Amino acid sequence: MEKARIGIVGLGSIAQTIHLPILSKFPDVEIVAVCDLDRAKARFVADKFNVRRYYNNFEKMLAIEQDLDGVDICTPTARHKEMAIAALGEKNNVLIEKPLARTALEAEEIAAAAKKYHQALMVGMNNRFRPDAMILKSFIEDKALGRLFYTKAGWFKKLNTESAWLTKKTQSGGGVALDLGIVMLDLAFWMMGFPEVREVSATNYSHHTKDVEDSSVVFLKMKNGSTLTIEASWSFESTSDFFYCDCFGTEGSGSLNPFRIIKRMHDNLVNVAPASVETPQSLYRKSYENELKHWIGALRGLHQIISTGDEAVHRMKVLDLIYKSAKRGKAIAIK
Repeated sequence: MEKARIGIVGLGSIAQTIHLPILSKFPDVEIVAVCDLDRAKARFVADKFNVRRYYNNFEKMLAIEQDLDGVDICTPTARHKEMAIAALGEKNNVLIEKPLARTALEAEEIAAAAKKYHQALMVGMNNRFRPDAMILKSFIEDKALGRLFYTKAGWFKKLNTESAWLTKKTQSGGGVALDLGIVMLDLAFWMMGFPEVREVSATNYSHHTKDVEDSSVVFLKMKNGSTLTIEASWSFESTSDFFYCDCFGTEGSGSLNPFRIIKRMHDNLVNVAPASVETPQSLYRKSYENELKHWIGALRGLHQIISTGDEAVHRMKVLDLIYKSAKRGKAIAIK
């Protein structure tokens, strides 16, 4: 194909500040149509990004735009299942912003539809595409840190007013564990090589929310003996947002934010990470640029999708167990 023809649905903050600005600059992409329930917003966004057609009805967009190569779904989570299955059914490859769905069952239905209609399904886990994360992952794969036995990751971020729907369980499926926690869960599992989970223990807190949790602390034991801690919060009292992922191996350790790869050399601890002057804002932007470039490359047949629907189903199953453990107040063993 000369250009990948894309339709984007859901024109909120992530679409307007990330997906549209980045995709519109790719020379091998044509954004054919945009869609949002708010017709005035759809028209405004179409004009702003020089998109020829706009819709406020997703089914109508799919019916008219029969030659799309991919549909980019940026809506609130409650709409993911119906929209993804509809797009896949019309023979469109699909990219969905995280999380894939509200529950593991919904996620399984979406993944099954992708297989049924023989279409590619990718879930937006942009942190895998951070330059520093990709470098650390390459060190881990080369066994430079030895065998990973413990990883801890967390994300503390204040909830903005535009994302108030996240606090409504019927819309979001859950609170901060599903919003921020699943992102760190995915990143940590990817770093660790996707070990099988043996036991899940979680505690959730609702200090400033009623319907969902606003803080979550999770501890996972793996069948290979390794362990993982995940922290996520909208309500931790902090002067700024904070994101981290620390991996500990038998021969070294690696960290994101700040970026370090520590090895013992000649009885001294040495940071062997390549020098970087990237700011957190730059890394955030590049993670999305790399992610979207990867998706477009896959649509053009250059490589296979990573961050697949099947991987997202696995994370959702773990997340369901996290909620079950928090509700019961005890660890959940997986047989």
